[in-house]
Amino acid sequence: MDIDAIHKALANPVRRQILGWLKDPAQHFSAQEHPLDIGVCASLIDQRAGLSQSTVSAHLATLQRAGLITSRRVGQWIFFKRDEHTIQAFLRHMQGEL
Repeated sequence: MDIDAIHKALANPVRRQILGWLKDPAQHFSAQEHPLDIGVCASLIDQRAGLSQSTVSAHLATLQRAGLITSRRVGQWIFFKRDEHTIQAFLRHMQGEL
């Protein structure tokens, strides 16, 4: 777990917002045709964020490099979901450190 990469990823409010949406995908992405257990389609995240596709892709890449989300390709689509194991490990680390 790269603590500094996680802090950097969480320093941006858009990335925190994306993580919040992915915490409850049924509430925020109920229109998705594929099952939400595989993750949320990147295009739906783009639409919800209201930012350009390239900007959202950069945010998703930062979250993924930090280990906070995972991706899965299904056909031409890429789906993202939170990596709860890493998130919980980070939270435990922060509780112990501060």
